[in-house]
Amino acid sequence: MAAAHGIRFDGTRFWVLHRRREYGPFDYEWSREFDGLELWYANHKFGEICSAEEIFADLGEFRLPARVVRVASVVFGSMLLGILRGCSSEERRAMLQRHLEEHGCGRYVPPVDGPPLKG
Repeated sequence: MAAAHGIRFDGTRFWVLHRRREYGPFDYEWSREFDGLELWYANHKFGEICSAEEIFADLGEFRLPARVVRVASVVFGSMLLGILRGCSSEERRAMLQRHLEEHGCGRYVPPVDGPPLKG
C-alpha cells in the first residue's frame, strides 16, 4: 500500500503527499538581485523571503489543506537554513526531520534511503 503522507524531492522542487494526494511542486529560486528567495507553488510565485525578519507568503488562493501549508513552510525554512549554514546533504536531512517532528509533522519525514536533499 502506498504511503498516505510524505515528501518527494526532485532537485529544489518538492511535493507534499497528504492523505494520498500529492500537492506541488513547491520550489524556490533566487531573486534577480540575489538578495532574497522567491517562493513558488505550481509555477506561480506566492511569496518571497527577503531576510529572516521579512517573509511574505500567501498560499490562500490555492486552497491547500492547512497541514500541506505547514509542511511546505517547514521544508522551505529548513532548506533555507541548510543553505545559509552550508550544511551537507545529511545535515540538511537531519535538520528537516527534526523540524518536521518539532512542528507535529513527523509522519511526513522522507525515508532515509530517499534521494539526497539538494538546495
